[in-house]
Amino acid sequence: MWITLEYNGTECRNTTISFRDGKGAAGVSRQPITTTTRISEVAIDLFDRHGFEETSVDDIAAGAGIARRTLFRYFASKNAVAWGDFDVHLEQMRRLLDSLPNSLPLAEALATALVEFNDLPESEAPLHRRRMTLLLTVPALQAHSMLMYGDWRQAIAGYAARRLRGHPDEHLPQLIGWLALGTALAAYEQWLADDTDPSARRLRELLVEGSSLLAVGIDAALSRSTPAIG
Repeated sequence: MWITLEYNGTECRNTTISFRDGKGAAGVSRQPITTTTRISEVAIDLFDRHGFEETSVDDIAAGAGIARRTLFRYFASKNAVAWGDFDVHLEQMRRLLDSLPNSLPLAEALATALVEFNDLPESEAPLHRRRMTLLLTVPALQAHSMLMYGDWRQAIAGYAARRLRGHPDEHLPQLIGWLALGTALAAYEQWLADDTDPSARRLRELLVEGSSLLAVGIDAALSRSTPAIG
């Protein structure tokens, strides 16, 4: 659940690497792919063609034209490769939340942020569908995905806590974080299940619909609590 903005990572050395990966011609020199975004895209292609568990770190490194040790400079594990630039996008979401005016009611602010954060150009919809299909359906990724969801949820809870002048670990901010996560996941599951309209526009419609209900839920939760709202 992120805005799929282009991200230029730290450049690797500008060399070509000859490799033999069993899937292409031996000894073919290939310009190395030197951003986390592109490495992750290569991995998504391999996961689609050969399966997540059947694709090794060595396969990904070879496909990207980089050494195995270079890949680990960008990603801690194969699971992390599937998530791409998650940390970068999470920081973008925090900045998006911080940019919203305090005059905007909390429920409306979170609903707005949820839609805008997950918005993407139509040209990026096919890759994003493939990535999210992996993240939501591959059993081997679920444990790692729970960690990522936890970080995402905590970003929402942190913002809610600041607005409520409370602590992120308190029940109400955590409840709001879970509500937001559930809203996003429900939209993505519906989007992926419907092959008749795989457009980014349809994803946005689902997010808008879900976010309107999210706002109702947050307002209901706030009406039953007593913290001062900033």
